[in-house]
Amino acid sequence: MWFDKLLGRRSGARDGVRPTGFAEAPQRFDLPAPTPAPSEASRKPWSGAARGETAEKPFASTGPQGHRGRMRDRLLDRGPDGLADYEVLEMLLFFAFKTGDTKPLAKALINRYGSFAAVLAAPQQDLMQTRGLGPHSVAAIKLVQEAALRMARAEVIDRPVLNNWDRLMDYLTAALAREKVEQFRVLFLDTRNRLIADEAQARGTVNHTPVYPREVVKRALEMHATALILVHNHPSGDPTPSRADLEMTQEVKAAAAALGIVLHDHLILGNGRWTSFRREGLL
Repeated sequence: MWFDKLLGRRSGARDGVRPTGFAEAPQRFDLPAPTPAPSEASRKPWSGAARGETAEKPFASTGPQGHRGRMRDRLLDRGPDGLADYEVLEMLLFFAFKTGDTKPLAKALINRYGSFAAVLAAPQQDLMQTRGLGPHSVAAIKLVQEAALRMARAEVIDRPVLNNWDRLMDYLTAALAREKVEQFRVLFLDTRNRLIADEAQARGTVNHTPVYPREVVKRALEMHATALILVHNHPSGDPTPSRADLEMTQEVKAAAAALGIVLHDHLILGNGRWTSFRREGLL
C-alpha cells in the first residue's frame, strides 16, 4: 500500500528535554520502557584488526542498522505486503519516537481500537488523550488517514459516479464508516454525473444530524451541480433508515426538483454495511 513506505529515524533526547522536530519524547510510553536504540558506534561492523582479533568471525557483520534498520530493509526488499498491520503502525510511530521500541505501543493501540484502520480513523481528541501518544504521533496518524482518503477520492473525482459505484463506496466507507458521530455529506455532480465535490454539510450527535434542505440546494447552485447524492453515517453500525431520514430525503428531493436538480440517491453507511434509498425503492 502507498502509505507503507515509512522510514526509521535515529537520534535521541536528553532526559527531560523534548527533542526538536517531528518527534515525541520516548518517556511518554505507558507501556514497558522502550529499549534504547543502539548508538551509531555500536552499529558499525566489528573490526578484528582494531581489536587484535582474527578476521574470522561467526557472522560477517552485526547489521543491518538494528531493529529499525531491519524493518526498513524488509519493507524495501520484500515490499509492504509482507508487513503485519501492527508493523505498519510500528514503523509509522518511528517518525514520532526517534528512539525506543514502538512495537508495544502499536499493538496496544490496535488492541484498543480493534484494527489498524480504526486507529487511523479514531477521533483526534481521543488519540490525544491516549497515554503514550502526543501531538507528533497523533499528527502522523491523522496525516496518514487523510492521505488514504485523498487517494480513495482521486479514484472517483471527475469521473461518472454511477459507473464507478464500487470505488465510490470504498471511498465513502473509508471516510465515514468508523465515525463516532453522525456526519451528513453531499456529493455534487455535473451534467455527466461526474463528481464535482464531496462536502461535509453538518456534524451532529451519535444519532442525529440537523439537515437544512434549503442550504443543500443553495450550495448545489453555487457549485453549478445538476445532481446530488446525499450521504450520512449511522455510528450504531445499523444503516437502516429512520423516519427522520426518510422525511429529510423527501424534503431535499422536492427542494432540488423545484430548481431542476436531480437527487440520485441517499446512502447510509454503517459498520461494513450500507443502504441505498434508490435500490431499496425509498426514493
